[in-house]
Amino acid sequence: MGRLVKERNEMKIEESTEDILKKYREEISRQIKFSDQEYFPDENFSIEYKIFRKENLEKNLTRYEQFCNASEKLLRVSPDKKVILRIQEAIERLHLDITPEGAMSFAVLIGLAIILMGFLTLLVPLLVLFSLESLPLKELISQVPIFLSLAVLISGFLVIIPLSKYPLKLANDYRLKASNQMVLCILYIVTYMRHTSNLENAVKFAGEHLTAPLSLDLRKVLWDVETGKFVTVKDSLDNYLIYWKPYNLEFIESFHLIQGSLYEPDEIRRVRLLEKSLETILTSVYERMLHYAQELKTPITMLHMLGVILPILGLVIFPLMGSFIGGLVKWYHLAFIYNIFLPIAIYFIGTNLLEKRPTGYSESEFFSRQFSLDRFQKTKILGLQFSVKFLSILLGSIFILIGFTPIFMHFFDSSLDQAAFLGFKLLDYKCVSGKCLGPYSTFSMLISLLIPLGVAIAISLYYYMTTKDIIKIRKETMDLEKEFTAALFQLGNRVGDGIPVEVAFSQVAENMKNTPAGNLFKLIDYNIRRLGMDVKAAVFDKQRGALNFYPSSLIETSMKVLVQAAKKSPMTVSKSLLTISNYVKKIHVVDERLKDLLADIISSMKSQVSFLTPMIAGIVIAVSSMITTVINKLGEEFAKATELSPDATVGIQNLPLDIINIKDVIPGFYLQLVIGLYVIQIGIILTILASGIEKGIDRLSEKNLIGKNILISTLLYVVISTVGILVFSLLARGISQI
Repeated sequence: MGRLVKERNEMKIEESTEDILKKYREEISRQIKFSDQEYFPDENFSIEYKIFRKENLEKNLTRYEQFCNASEKLLRVSPDKKVILRIQEAIERLHLDITPEGAMSFAVLIGLAIILMGFLTLLVPLLVLFSLESLPLKELISQVPIFLSLAVLISGFLVIIPLSKYPLKLANDYRLKASNQMVLCILYIVTYMRHTSNLENAVKFAGEHLTAPLSLDLRKVLWDVETGKFVTVKDSLDNYLIYWKPYNLEFIESFHLIQGSLYEPDEIRRVRLLEKSLETILTSVYERMLHYAQELKTPITMLHMLGVILPILGLVIFPLMGSFIGGLVKWYHLAFIYNIFLPIAIYFIGTNLLEKRPTGYSESEFFSRQFSLDRFQKTKILGLQFSVKFLSILLGSIFILIGFTPIFMHFFDSSLDQAAFLGFKLLDYKCVSGKCLGPYSTFSMLISLLIPLGVAIAISLYYYMTTKDIIKIRKETMDLEKEFTAALFQLGNRVGDGIPVEVAFSQVAENMKNTPAGNLFKLIDYNIRRLGMDVKAAVFDKQRGALNFYPSSLIETSMKVLVQAAKKSPMTVSKSLLTISNYVKKIHVVDERLKDLLADIISSMKSQVSFLTPMIAGIVIAVSSMITTVINKLGEEFAKATELSPDATVGIQNLPLDIINIKDVIPGFYLQLVIGLYVIQIGIILTILASGIEKGIDRLSEKNLIGKNILISTLLYVVISTVGILVFSLLARGISQI
């Protein structure tokens, strides 16, 4: 009887267990809706794979991919065999859904479209003029925009090469962005493996806390193991590290040291290998930057000479050249060379220098993730809220419109062309047979200075207003980071003494009272004690977390490591915090050495932007105004002389008087407009290069520096030009009256 009762009870337990399992299966099936068109396997798929697949493989095709695929269907063109493998590798690295033939086809079609536009700009005006006017072919051709057509045609041929290699450019940007996270990647892995010698979990930890693109690479490493492509994480990592062999051997060496620590039976030697891996990549960054600084001086000097000194000084000869060669050189020729061709060439030369910059240290996108510039697009004036972009465009447009006043005055009232103003001609247009050239007056040249000033005001106001508050927060954060190393050291020691992490925050905050680091720990302690949060929520909570008030990549990294280490033991937390403290000290030393290495180059580039370039340009404009004034006055005097009797023109009647025809000279109004805009363009390019050389990829500092430098350099250019034009114009008037 007892045995039957026992068997009956066991059957009831099995039935109840089966009922419970059945109930939860039904509930899970009800909540998860499977699609017939998607495959959801039960195993061999990790969370890292799903994230990777979502962020990369399932993303919508970009417009570039769409254009490449459409172009390949219309006109399939294969790239050169020498670069096709490199392009294919870049496409695979970027996970683009295109082929090398598609990229080449897109480049060729764009080039052909531009070339076609060049032919149209040449043929259409010629056909229209031929149908409307019965003029000789020579005169018809003289009225066709041949220069514009040739410029468009040449651009069409030139654009094919860079567009066909665009995937290589994208892959290079991807590589540089990933390189900036290498030191942090090694830090995460070393910190994790100090307390847990598990490479797979360490790679997973780093992938979870890094940002793209390196985080995606690490997730793919795990994905390749989960899907069976590789047997172990070590094999998958070795395959991934092959890609970095031509670019960063130190990153590979650091990983090899980390892998070697797995085979060390002695704990002390294992930890030393891990610390050696971090030291290796930090030392390599310094050595690579040392060589970079040594090799940078000559290219920067050449860039300054070829991009600033020679082009601006060359403008002095153009007023004379236009007169000597019959007016073949027009202002729009200069605009094409100085405002389109030269800036593009200088920018590409400069970015080529930046691409050679060693990366891999203290670079973070934390501020761009924490603060969006959209938050600072509004400003208050007299209690009213305005768009910063609207105010910038409005204020800049006012100056620009005033600068174009001479053009408007001539258009609406041509009687003002020869009117006098303060002893100068107001506009001074030269009109022959209904065709007017000018303005040649000093007044017009002075007023035109407001055009580059208006452009500079619009750019500077927008960039400065949208970044000044974030820069202020960053400065406060940097002050915090200077003493955060000591705070971490104290926190690590407290926890190492056996004090719980929650209590240690309170003690360190009390010891560092009235300091930025003390206030940070005090806020964390308040969230823990008063709001009942755990350590993770006290730091990372979206509403009350300390990271919202102290936006620092260093704090973020340290707290992530602390939260992870707290899952193990207090000693693990202590060792992890002390590791980060030592890491920050080494980073600071490397950073200070790099600043010292680059000090001469950075100061030289800053002086070029703020002083040398606007000063040289202002002097050139003043000299050009004097040359134009002298030619104008001499032309008028010679014209008067030819009207006198032959006896009064003895000595000049055999001179070729057409050689100083003012109508062939480029008006100072347009010459100043070209060079003024060139000063702004060069200032922006040099600022981008100086910021990139000093800080690497840092868009926030770059925009803030542009906002400061462009307005200062343009104001200096306007002041020097104004004084120079007035002085040299008075001097030219005196010379012409002798």
